[in-house]
Amino acid sequence: MAKSKSTYVCSNCGASFSKWSGKCENCDEWNTLVEQAPVDDSGAKSAIARGQISGKVLDYVSINDIIPSDSKARLSTGFKDLDAVLGGGFLAGSVSLLTGQPGIGKSTLLMQICAEISNDYSVLYISGEESAGQVKLRARRLGAESEMLNFASSTSGNDIAKTIESGEFKFVVIDSIQTLSMNELTSAPGTVSQVTNCGNLIIRAAKMTDTAVVIVGHVTKDGSLAGPKVLEHLVDVVINFEGDRYGGFKTVRAIKNRFGSTTEVSIFEMNEDGLAEVQNPSAALLAERQNTDGSIILSTVEGTRPILVEIQALVTDTNFGYPKRTCSGFDINRLNLLIAVIERRTRLKLSDKDVFINVVGGIRLQDAAADLAVCLAIASALAKRKLSEKYVVFGEVGLGGEVRSAFRPDQRISEAKKLGFTHAIAPATIKDPFVIPVKDLRNTLVKYMNR
Repeated sequence: MAKSKSTYVCSNCGASFSKWSGKCENCDEWNTLVEQAPVDDSGAKSAIARGQISGKVLDYVSINDIIPSDSKARLSTGFKDLDAVLGGGFLAGSVSLLTGQPGIGKSTLLMQICAEISNDYSVLYISGEESAGQVKLRARRLGAESEMLNFASSTSGNDIAKTIESGEFKFVVIDSIQTLSMNELTSAPGTVSQVTNCGNLIIRAAKMTDTAVVIVGHVTKDGSLAGPKVLEHLVDVVINFEGDRYGGFKTVRAIKNRFGSTTEVSIFEMNEDGLAEVQNPSAALLAERQNTDGSIILSTVEGTRPILVEIQALVTDTNFGYPKRTCSGFDINRLNLLIAVIERRTRLKLSDKDVFINVVGGIRLQDAAADLAVCLAIASALAKRKLSEKYVVFGEVGLGGEVRSAFRPDQRISEAKKLGFTHAIAPATIKDPFVIPVKDLRNTLVKYMNR
């Protein structure tokens, strides 16, 4: 009898191939093909060929008789801004996936959430990575020693799903999905088949018993979720924990949310007592600012929250032929594009200069309106001229050098006024006495960087 051949499945897009290769031909990602044991689907194929249908007629109800999900109770995390990110808290029966870099504070945040929810409901924390003693030390440090908070150590997806099906717990944390395996599968934990099937088991159990479940997921070197992309489609909420694990602010945002908005953001700071929400991040970010050349204050928006952050630029002569561009908290591809616009649309020359950009406080900007502030910071560092310390900047820069409008300008201006700023260099489309209107990058640099 011929030996059955293994298939190779892409962990990024789910496409399958008969042989391994370094690059997935479907999504063009490298090193994503994982070997998977062969599946005997001959019975299914023959049944389809014969036209045999083994299913049954579904039970259906009128849409008017269905109870909406938002009528179910939500579990508060104890953090006001984090509840807003989730749409009001964890919904009963929802399955959330929390991802983030190693050591950033995922387990700390979940333990604090468990401590808050265990004041009213029975909570189970399941760890497949840490021992009971390790978890106990963290719980003691965070003051999470409640009679309603329970712990279990397991790497069996079957056992965990059965425990959730018991209905004894209102909130369950699983740390992490990459350590789980099913008894029916022979592949190693963390493979595509194990992650997908264990995820399906847990989701089915959570929906049956209206249990809110949070699953921790590992990330790859580039920060994306490890494992199959299908896992993100299966869960209800995908929460991303971002920031520098060694210090600075950390942000929590939902990149997928079936029960709320994905525009909200929660900002945390790590201290001795765990993670604490930052109520006024603008003041904290600007507390140690020194008004030097290359320093520009950007009025940005994280979700629906306006924040003032400092953009720092350093421009030096290139020592090795090829100029270096480095940035922290800003997209490197966007930086290269802005440098090209500066060289083409203004008289500044950066082809023989190294350019370094830093967003103070560990904030990672995803705001297109940061363009103008970055350009002014580069020009300020190159010309060795300061911008007035009472000015904030925001606006998107187009390839033609034009300054385009930004969303939520009223909130940006309001936040700047609160902290004592007098003017904002912003797009001319914004009609406000507080705004110094600018239309293009060249005239802006001539007016404010040639003094």
